[in-house]
Amino acid sequence: MAEHNQFAKAEMLIRKPVREVFQAFINPEVTTKFWFTKSSGKLEEGKEVEWTWEMYNVTVLVTVKKIEEDKQIIVEWGNYEDLTTVEWTFKAMPDEATFVSVVNQINSSNADRVLSLVRESTEGFTLVLAGLKAYLEFGIKLNLVGDRFPKGLN
Repeated sequence: MAEHNQFAKAEMLIRKPVREVFQAFINPEVTTKFWFTKSSGKLEEGKEVEWTWEMYNVTVLVTVKKIEEDKQIIVEWGNYEDLTTVEWTFKAMPDEATFVSVVNQINSSNADRVLSLVRESTEGFTLVLAGLKAYLEFGIKLNLVGDRFPKGLN
């Protein structure tokens, strides 16, 4: 997917079986515990869903391009000028663990915008993976995404 250097990447080892980690991104009943607050449905190949972050009053349309069970999810999301492709890959590891990689491919000819999106996306997906790890491994909701931009911060 990342054919040139306009991408953000975040990776994390999650000490849970690949099936459980994969489903955490497919099933919004789990995803809402560590990332967005609402979803119009589960991720299914060829479908569109909306993800909402109520604390920021933001909703994003997500188009599911590909799902390979327990291995890969590819979606397209964002607004019209900043539409990007996100690919999650899941690798089963020893001791019932999973290595998750998230690559967000930035499709822009504006170098400043690319740098901004790479920075924001790397930070964002790192928080998502850390929140997932805390939730799946320890049952803790860290609210990392919600606390990224606290109200009243200018």
